[in-house]
Amino acid sequence: MAVLDIERCDLNIKSNISTHHTHLNGDKHLIVRRGQPFIITLHLKPGSTKFKLGETSFTLIAETGPLPREESGTKVSFSLRDSTVDTEWSASAINDPSGNTVSLSISSSPDSPIGIYSLILDQNGHKTGLGQFILLFNAWCPRDAVYMGSETKRQEYVLSQHGQIYRGTYKHIKGTPWNFGQFEPGILDICLKILDENPKFVSDADKDCSARRNPIYVTRVLSAMINSNNDSGVLVGKWGEVSEGVHPGKWVGSGAILRQWAKSGPVRYGQCWVFAAVACTVSRALGIPCRVVTNFRSAHDTDANLVIENLYGEDGERISNDSIWNFHVWVDSWMTRPDLGPEFDGWQTSDPTPQETSDGVFCCGPASLRAIRKGELTKKYDAPFIFAEVNADVVDLVRMSDGQIVKFSGSTKSVGRCISTKAVGSDERHDITHQYKYPEGSKKERQVYEKAQHHNKLQQQGEEPGFHLKIKLADNMIMGSDFEVCAVLTNNSTETRTCTFLFNTRAVSYNGSQGQSCGFASDKVEVPPGKQRLLNLRLEYDSYGSVITSDRLIQLSAITIDKQTNQYHKAEKTIVLDEPDIKIKLTGEAVVNQPVTAELTLLNPLPEPLQDCSFTIQGVVVFTVAYDSCRIGAVGPKQEAKARLEFTPTAAGSSVLLVNFDSDKVRNIKSFINVVVKE
Repeated sequence: MAVLDIERCDLNIKSNISTHHTHLNGDKHLIVRRGQPFIITLHLKPGSTKFKLGETSFTLIAETGPLPREESGTKVSFSLRDSTVDTEWSASAINDPSGNTVSLSISSSPDSPIGIYSLILDQNGHKTGLGQFILLFNAWCPRDAVYMGSETKRQEYVLSQHGQIYRGTYKHIKGTPWNFGQFEPGILDICLKILDENPKFVSDADKDCSARRNPIYVTRVLSAMINSNNDSGVLVGKWGEVSEGVHPGKWVGSGAILRQWAKSGPVRYGQCWVFAAVACTVSRALGIPCRVVTNFRSAHDTDANLVIENLYGEDGERISNDSIWNFHVWVDSWMTRPDLGPEFDGWQTSDPTPQETSDGVFCCGPASLRAIRKGELTKKYDAPFIFAEVNADVVDLVRMSDGQIVKFSGSTKSVGRCISTKAVGSDERHDITHQYKYPEGSKKERQVYEKAQHHNKLQQQGEEPGFHLKIKLADNMIMGSDFEVCAVLTNNSTETRTCTFLFNTRAVSYNGSQGQSCGFASDKVEVPPGKQRLLNLRLEYDSYGSVITSDRLIQLSAITIDKQTNQYHKAEKTIVLDEPDIKIKLTGEAVVNQPVTAELTLLNPLPEPLQDCSFTIQGVVVFTVAYDSCRIGAVGPKQEAKARLEFTPTAAGSSVLLVNFDSDKVRNIKSFINVVVKE
């Protein structure tokens, strides 16, 4: 039988990437989503056998990975049929009356492994390479495991390149802009390289490539590969002083991190929000809908008993290993869970920050949010650890000077506060605590907790009438200022009480690790029934300025010790010092291919000079200057740091300009403005 003599194959990249929602990747490569047809055109050489619909037959072969095998689903052969189907690989032809070209509509299976594919035409053993394409997960395809029904949510969780990551404390939540940049040039190739560097691929490439059909598998691999604890993954974590590498707070986007990893291996350094943001970038790049989530008052349960046991010395110093982070950041990815059942479909939590091992590897999840909410802790993966992060109970214990350990308080409500993600279609904060757990203290929430904990039930003890302790804060606590805080002690008993009254402040990191003292006050007080005593403490910049971290967090601890009754009380608050704002002003309108200048201003709030000051800008989507910085040296006390940075928009539409300010004493201040670029 005569074969078609093919001159060239046109992959129709521009029209295909438009219908497959991959146009933001650019038009250098054919990038398509699984379970959806794409069209290629075969141009025949003059004199070639003509293509005749219904008579000419051939086989198409699509293959991916280094060892394509039909048994593994990494190689598939399929012949022409009357029309494509949406359940398996299929192809149909559209005849050109001249017979000189053949348009083929090709549809991949919605369950295909993602990755780089080669497409081959086989005419009775005569094989012709037609080209390569990249196949991604498809949130627009109802048969795909990552299908998401809402177009506005697909725009947010797959296509949006700009986001907000929430940090601070649950009483002082601040959004930080982030450039996910999943469609920047070269990023998709790097994301596929991450999959090829993972130890499972190295040990069994055939099995790994076959498993890439499953977003559960891919998400778990990413959870391990975004950190570098067991492999040559993307980021190295660091929670102490940073003397080399990049401070985690300085990053404003994922692109620079991923490009540096591709060039020279694990990148120094990241903390939880950086790990999560990079995981979100890679997930969205591969087509998995993904959101970054912040859990305030996040428990780290080291012994898996779903209880955070805070053991203190009499002076308030923490002794125990369990900890509560001021906030912790992870990702939720959207997919079905055929391994668990349809009631556990939807958002799945995974956490790339290396905290504890799972199956011997530093990774966590994916765990179904519905399983977490219902306390179904046998549902894989790592549900008990994530459940504890949002729903552990807290017991406070003190080791008295005679060695006796006394429980002095506890809470069923202090963990898992204000769980936050960016709202769909806006920069507002969306509170999703209700998706993780029932309302705190409700009958349903307690039933779920007790079901989860089985025999480890915490019986809350009613507090004896005695002292009540609280901390009052000043109105304006701005970085660089001096301000007063006050501990208020109330005697709710019917007798006069005498006790030791301590008030301590110390620098603290967002993960709860404690730094040096910022100030201390103590008194021996006698409190009549129904009366109050105050203990004031002035926090001066001279004391706290040199010891606080770039998180700008100070922990306040008020303690009373009544040796007569062996009663111990403690009140604790963590404050975030207000940071200065960056003012951003564009001189003139932003127009395509015309330079525009951003004027940047920040007031130094400190009573001393700032050294090594610099502004950095990064554009999302349409700026040729994707990254630029300006060093301005020293800025005097209460003086303004000023800079002008120029950039050139390359396309019309909505965009975001991110700005970061850094110096020796005021670190990693971020802001952004939305920019509309005109034709």
